[in-house]
Amino acid sequence: MGADGSRNSQKPSDGQDDERVASGWRGFLSSMGLSLPAGLCRLAPPALRLGQRRMLQGKTAEVPEHVLRLAGVGPGRWRAEWTLPAFITMFLPEFPQRSVPGHEHFQVLGYIAKGSFGPILKVRDKAGQRTYAVKVIPKSEILRLGVLEQSKEEVIVQRQVRHPFVHDLQDCWQTQRHLYIMCDYCSTGDLYTYWQMIGQFSEDTVRVFAAELGCALGFLHDFGIIHRDVKMENILLTDHGHLRLADFGLSRRLERGGRAFTICGTIQYMAPEVLSGGPYNHAADWWSLGILLFSLVTGKFPVSPEPDHCRMLRKVRTFPYEIPLSFSSQLALLITELLCKTPTRRLRTLDRFKRQTFFHGTTFDLDLLQRRPVEVILELRERPDRAAKARRGLTLSLQPLKGFDYDSLLSPPATPDTQLDSDAHARAAAALPGPALQDAQETRREIFV
Repeated sequence: MGADGSRNSQKPSDGQDDERVASGWRGFLSSMGLSLPAGLCRLAPPALRLGQRRMLQGKTAEVPEHVLRLAGVGPGRWRAEWTLPAFITMFLPEFPQRSVPGHEHFQVLGYIAKGSFGPILKVRDKAGQRTYAVKVIPKSEILRLGVLEQSKEEVIVQRQVRHPFVHDLQDCWQTQRHLYIMCDYCSTGDLYTYWQMIGQFSEDTVRVFAAELGCALGFLHDFGIIHRDVKMENILLTDHGHLRLADFGLSRRLERGGRAFTICGTIQYMAPEVLSGGPYNHAADWWSLGILLFSLVTGKFPVSPEPDHCRMLRKVRTFPYEIPLSFSSQLALLITELLCKTPTRRLRTLDRFKRQTFFHGTTFDLDLLQRRPVEVILELRERPDRAAKARRGLTLSLQPLKGFDYDSLLSPPATPDTQLDSDAHARAAAALPGPALQDAQETRREIFV
């Protein structure tokens, strides 16, 4: 009784109040795998200090209610009087904090596409005269959709890898409201566009593609990285027709012997062990490669996609994966080993991949592979219907450029006749988190908008 009366009559001390609020936020950040030193709140700049607060009972909090609940801050409890952008800056240390280069440095050439979380822009660096693809991601969307860890993981993964057949991350940064991820711009487009144009590729062309993708996957797996969304739309093409594996939005670090359980990817490429909810490992990427190679040669997927992963799993488990008679015996053997439904028996290492009879006489030297242009891609690139195929029948609008707040530093194009980028590689061009969204069955699938 005495203690209760004391609390009702006396205002809590500043030290007690600071620790109560700080512990709540430390608990929230700890649940996301981050540690926050106890003294950080008192060392922060005045505008961000957790000690600057007041009771918010009866008021609408600027930080969303679900975020406050995760932090252990509810009605009748002390809350930090923070705006959402100020709060977000604390748990995105993977993105350096800086101002966006202004229009004196960057020229926005056009709007490439609307990604799942924000617009993708085609941007030219005025100093270096290089063109990049930049995705602008509102931080509020990352919190709202619950993809914080996915966004951080992608940047961490791409910083670790540099390979001729992997799309490079050039830079990333954050401002108060947005994340910016910048990658090389591939003007040739993506592999899916050219597959649509030609219908099917010859085995000789597919042999080159397979060697390059096998090298990329072997490299990633040696680094303990599983891609989880290998497909034609995520394979960009260089000016000479060679491949760049892009879009690490679903990738994660998975050491040898590790297991994953998340049902994610693009459903017609997903291995049976992924569709079933795991456990699965790097062998799932080799299954996706098998589906891709089968489709490139035949002009169609071996199994048509189903609307949910349970129905797709039933179809994949019962489908015999019959090899067309038009396949050479060497290609048939390769596809059969890649599409083995038992992961432990599947072709799942680069060394075993290289030893396939399909690759006899083919070099796996990275420099030699890139030396000879892929002629069929260069020929298709000049066809007048390429732009229409790249758009996938969609009409892009400049509307997302109008009124979008690029932290008042990136300017939209000055001229009204800015050309839209017509290359479908834009959907993966920034190799960003976000092309895959979670549907009602918790399955992540590619959604183009």
